[in-house]
Amino acid sequence: MAATEDEKTLIEMLDDPSEIDPNKYMNYVRAPQSGAISTFAGTTRDSFEGKVVVELHYEAYVPMAIRRLRSICSSAQSSWKIDSIAVAHRLGSVPVGETSVFVAVSAVHRSDAMEACRYVIDEIKASVPIWKKEVYANGEVWKENAEFLERRLGLEMGAHDKGGCCGAKVKVGSINEEAHDKRGCCGAKVKVGSVNEAAHDKGGCCGAKVKVGSVNEEAHVRNNREGL
Repeated sequence: MAATEDEKTLIEMLDDPSEIDPNKYMNYVRAPQSGAISTFAGTTRDSFEGKVVVELHYEAYVPMAIRRLRSICSSAQSSWKIDSIAVAHRLGSVPVGETSVFVAVSAVHRSDAMEACRYVIDEIKASVPIWKKEVYANGEVWKENAEFLERRLGLEMGAHDKGGCCGAKVKVGSINEEAHDKRGCCGAKVKVGSVNEAAHDKGGCCGAKVKVGSVNEEAHVRNNREGL
């Protein structure tokens, strides 16, 4: 077992065959000042797309996984008014019906506990280096979480989660392109010969200015935040 703990956070990667004990982690986050404890338990189900699932098998790069889990918990602490967080993830084989990952978050109010708990499990699925093999009655396959694939695709496209928008910086001639992402929206101002066109979007943040002829473009940002 690999574990890390501070005053407000407990993280454990469990490589033994024992089942996760939810009471251990709920008791860790329990506090007199906390009026809510939100939990999530991820369990092995018995089928996937018509195939019979026997078990799931997890592997991880443990040092990096623990660092990433600590970062996720720290971000949750900064974003919501929560008291404590506990996260446990099993490695190795997890049979049908048993828990592979457990998250517990305590807070004064239920909304903070519930939102933070959702954030933690979503980030675990999207960014922690833990790999899953589904073992079927007639075969097996290593799989990546859908959240991980979506995050990777978004990064490759220069996109960011929730609230972003994009613009393009283009120079035609010696053609360059730079995609950037902003929290807000974007518009393009284009001059073709003596033709001007401005596209605006309500509440905008960024725009691209393009001149076609001796073709130049300048991308500028109004919210003081550079994107990709």
